[in-house]
Amino acid sequence: MASAGRTVYIAGAGVAGLTLALALAKFGATVVVLERAPRLQEVGAGIQISPNARRVLNQLGLERTIAQKSFVPEGIDVYPFRRRKPLTTLELGATSTGRYGVPYAVMHRADLAESLQQACRRFANVDIVFGVRDFDAVSHERGVSVTADEAGGHARAARAFAFIGADGVHSETRRRILAGPDARYTGTVAWRTTLPLDALKGVVSHERTSLLFAPGYHAVCYPLPHRARMNLVLFSRVKADRAFTENAPRAPELPWAMLRSLRFDAIMAAAEGAWGYWPISTVETDVWNEGGIGLIGDAAHAMLPFQAQGAAMAIEDAAILAPLLMTEPDAQSALARYAAARRARVARVAKVSARNGFAFHMEWPFTLGRDAVIALQGPRGHLKRLDWLYRYDTAPEM
Repeated sequence: MASAGRTVYIAGAGVAGLTLALALAKFGATVVVLERAPRLQEVGAGIQISPNARRVLNQLGLERTIAQKSFVPEGIDVYPFRRRKPLTTLELGATSTGRYGVPYAVMHRADLAESLQQACRRFANVDIVFGVRDFDAVSHERGVSVTADEAGGHARAARAFAFIGADGVHSETRRRILAGPDARYTGTVAWRTTLPLDALKGVVSHERTSLLFAPGYHAVCYPLPHRARMNLVLFSRVKADRAFTENAPRAPELPWAMLRSLRFDAIMAAAEGAWGYWPISTVETDVWNEGGIGLIGDAAHAMLPFQAQGAAMAIEDAAILAPLLMTEPDAQSALARYAAARRARVARVAKVSARNGFAFHMEWPFTLGRDAVIALQGPRGHLKRLDWLYRYDTAPEM
């Protein structure tokens, strides 16, 4: 039976933190979310909501709002380097919905964050505190003591059942409070932007996602009709001794050979001056919790984004952790059970993501084998291969 009235503090008002806050609120917990930013702000652009994540969001009451603000692509057009027509189109759309009972959708990350925040605001037992300048948490036998310096100089001191760090890849909860490791730069940069919907008309589909391969690079494009934009992300390698300096590149630096490719040439022309720069780091830590203090999402297991599962894993985390925090006798037991339930799955997804990055960036002649495998698997091969990922339902874990 859920223990209504338990107080849980969450660091971070991103997708992980807000999903956990909403899930806890529905169990009757008192939830306080501490966010450093002065207002809700989600960096980046598009986000892919795969069936395993959509199932959780629907269970939290967001089915209608996600449907209104998202787009369901028919499939994924796969373009090997310099190929004018897709090698294959991997089916999504009705095929995915029929197989999993929920669609595979894409949407703007800010729309998802706003939907989660609005849902949280409907609960009087959720308080989202913006402009937090600093926070700390100490676990002891009677719970967790939390302190926070809020905007305007107000100091908050409270006792909580648990403190959860949902504060991202460079999590202060992980690094400072739990004395965990820093994130590790992967050597890969994601260049992100959104363009007017017709900016790549005739170059990529407005009904499907496009996945473009090139030696050492790849790009992903998909439409966001709700905002009349086309989401675009291009991945490239940048050495660490340059990635974080004043000499960091301001736009993708593609080799001349790539600019002779119709689609990459069109992408570079359409996105000139509009790129956002995101060095990709990952997190590997043995410590997900200590006492009543724990981690979820990227704070615990940031991974390469090449299977588009970072946010989905955070959403799953929240769905698993919330009921445990309300039913276990103490937070340490809840967090230990959560970590045991999540570690193997998250590690498996991270490995798939890393393998995808290797395959996407292959050079000739290895691309011949890769392309042959993709073609032989057929338009539904990816769903068969990833059935374990997309069919996952957090409810049976409870």
